[in-house]
Amino acid sequence: MYPGTHAKTDPGKPAVVMVESGRTLTYLELEARSAQLARVLRDAGLRRGDTVAVLSDNQPEVFEAYWAALRSGLYLTAVNHHLAAEEAAYIIDDCDAKAVVASAGKRELAESVVALTPEVGLRLAFGGPIAGHDDYESALAAQPTDPLPDQPRGADMLYSSGTTGRPKGIKPPLPDRQVDEPGDSYTAVFGAKYGFDADTVYLSPAPLYHAAPLRFGGVVQALGGTVHVMAKFDPVKALERIEQARVTHSQWVPTMFVRLLKLDDNVRCGFDVSSLRVAVHAAAPCPVEVKQAMIEWWGPILHEYYSSTEGNGITFIDSAEWLRKPGSVGKAGLGIPRVCDDEGRLLPTGEDGIVYFERDAPPFEYHKDPEKTRSAQHPEHPNWSTTGDIGHVDKDGYVYLTDRKAFTIISGGVNIYPQEIENCLTLHPKVYDVAVIGVPDPEMGEAVRAVVQLPPGVEPSDELSAELHEYVRARIARYKAPKVIDFVAELPRTETGKLVKRVLRDQYLRESV
Repeated sequence: MYPGTHAKTDPGKPAVVMVESGRTLTYLELEARSAQLARVLRDAGLRRGDTVAVLSDNQPEVFEAYWAALRSGLYLTAVNHHLAAEEAAYIIDDCDAKAVVASAGKRELAESVVALTPEVGLRLAFGGPIAGHDDYESALAAQPTDPLPDQPRGADMLYSSGTTGRPKGIKPPLPDRQVDEPGDSYTAVFGAKYGFDADTVYLSPAPLYHAAPLRFGGVVQALGGTVHVMAKFDPVKALERIEQARVTHSQWVPTMFVRLLKLDDNVRCGFDVSSLRVAVHAAAPCPVEVKQAMIEWWGPILHEYYSSTEGNGITFIDSAEWLRKPGSVGKAGLGIPRVCDDEGRLLPTGEDGIVYFERDAPPFEYHKDPEKTRSAQHPEHPNWSTTGDIGHVDKDGYVYLTDRKAFTIISGGVNIYPQEIENCLTLHPKVYDVAVIGVPDPEMGEAVRAVVQLPPGVEPSDELSAELHEYVRARIARYKAPKVIDFVAELPRTETGKLVKRVLRDQYLRESV
């Protein structure tokens, strides 16, 4: 199914509701406007296999562009609107975009990339004028609302977050079917797994340029539910919307859970969250104490999956399983997890190594980057691929993640995984956010350094540094404790909660030169 199905049966039903403004896009409007945009793109010369890029903050038009691409056999690339102009232009060029749809809310960035992306033939601006762009509303108004006779199914072509380097594009093969024909694996897997249907009221607190919010929103719309989109995550506003809209399903990242849990108890417990049936979380491993606290608060409705934009494999775990296997990200749902050392040798059960997924089908490819593609594949098994995570599998087949290979600290020849230390500190009442990195050390090779963002009202001091040191030493091995704790005003995180550790580490590397 797709929005056109529901436009016929329930045309006035909201497909998208913006939380802060209340702006609503009905199924009839989503169907008509995506059909009009599909015609605009076709008149501009885009054909099956071409790409349209979207540069936007969270707005309903993102889903209009998404479904216009999916009903035209096109690729849809959503661009991170927090990037610098050169970075955004790199993605637009790399994905071979022939059209760009931009929000006036990101006018400065959209105008800056025009001169950097001369191959783009069509630029449309919504929400207000943008220099170098045609008016989106005028372009749509000039087109009829009935669908094109041929509507081959398109796909998204999204880019990895770039937390360890430049973003990498993942371009899947296009399916051989029409948009209204069944066969979408994402809808089939997640719709059934989490009970998405026409009665779903889904809260999306994350940016739509990220894979999960965009795809999950599309799944809900394919099945006829309503997507409530936050312009930006705010813990109190999220709880307000759950209560007011009787939200049934939602998706989060662990950082959001931490922000929710750090609200004053009288505030967070003052909202009715009993309508929630499923709270999905992913994108980063969740500290055990954080997840335990969320289950105690919301009940056993938390569902976790471990996957990636690359889609090379997936694991699932519900609350009941997790309470038996705390810290696990679940058992295989797609692909077989294989844990190997740096040379590709399989490791024994329970031993940490690089997590690969074995698939029957060939693994993903990074667009225009065969070297990165090869580096993600097992040296001897071409159908095994990895995104660089470190972890292990227990005797029952449950996967546990330790960290990313790129972030492992080697101190005195011993591997130290920053995530373990970060998890230890994350719920400390005097810690708002924390990152742990390795910095050059003349004796040990690398030394462990914690970088802490403090909450309002807490001031940095030698006494606080000593308190945090002792807090870590009391909970994990002393050799893993940070040698130094630095206090900063803010840590670099994406809106999806991923720590952009390369930015932080590069800063310290420059200072050490």
